[in-house]
Amino acid sequence: MAFDAFTAGIEPGGLRSKNEIRILICYLLDSVGAALSKADMINIMQDNALANYFEVADAIAEMSEKGILCSDSGRPDFYTLGSSGKIIAKQLDTALPPSVRQKAAGAAIRLLADAKRERENRVEFIKFDRGYHVVCHISGGDMDLMNITLYVPDLYQANMVKENFHRSPETVYRMLLALVTGRNDIAAGLIPPEEKNH
Repeated sequence: MAFDAFTAGIEPGGLRSKNEIRILICYLLDSVGAALSKADMINIMQDNALANYFEVADAIAEMSEKGILCSDSGRPDFYTLGSSGKIIAKQLDTALPPSVRQKAAGAAIRLLADAKRERENRVEFIKFDRGYHVVCHISGGDMDLMNITLYVPDLYQANMVKENFHRSPETVYRMLLALVTGRNDIAAGLIPPEEKNH
């Protein structure tokens, strides 16, 4: 396959052909079975050094114009595969190196899992004259299992709390449950041994 794509920021084994980049976009959307935003697709490719930013952006625009990608209803910057895109994904995915397919699909699945975790475990900011209350909701499906409200003096710290909470709301829940019930066994394994001595 001819190398006809920009290669800035691409690691060895990354994609250097416009056609391979188009195939990977189809494979990515097909493998996750969900709509992804243009920004998400570009980030997946860049974070894993699979393809150049500009090449991915151009490929998405071109594929959208041709109907290979379809805008998700109500979310114009999110895309799903059109019928021709599904054919490309099924017939040509073997044209991509297995390591590229694995990296891209793994990154997309992690992205969707993170988005689901954030949706199900909401964080609200309530502004006051001298700071913010950050309210973290730990979901149990159709109801909250626990709400935690923390005071922080500024928006920077509010965002830091939100980001750290979203990394692992289940760990926060288990730690708090262990503390308030006195059942240390609930939190077993949450703190690495090297951190217990600090």
